[in-house]
Amino acid sequence: MRHRVALALLFTAAGAQAALAQNNLSPQQLHGRQIVTQNCVVCHLPSDPGAKTYGPPLNKAAANGDPKLMHQVIESGLVRMPGWKYALSNSDIDDVVSYVLTIPVSAAPAAK
Repeated sequence: MRHRVALALLFTAAGAQAALAQNNLSPQQLHGRQIVTQNCVVCHLPSDPGAKTYGPPLNKAAANGDPKLMHQVIESGLVRMPGWKYALSNSDIDDVVSYVLTIPVSAAPAAK
């Protein structure tokens, strides 16, 4: 019984923490997060040191932290990344950039 209560508290705390983080985002950033979740996470997986990714991690240091460069890359693409200018509006891309700029840079994994 204690394990179930502890597990329930853990999930409640995690949910509350996620809700708090969500409340700190503007409507523009929330929309950007939705677009990232639907379109970008496939190649830019969340920070998991063991995961194989096809693109660099998405965080505020991406594209040297330059919002204009981020917008251009998302719009036109790169060698291994398709451009999204036909699927996303300029406003959508701005929302994605606004959200990506809220993602902190993960610390480097500790040496083993």
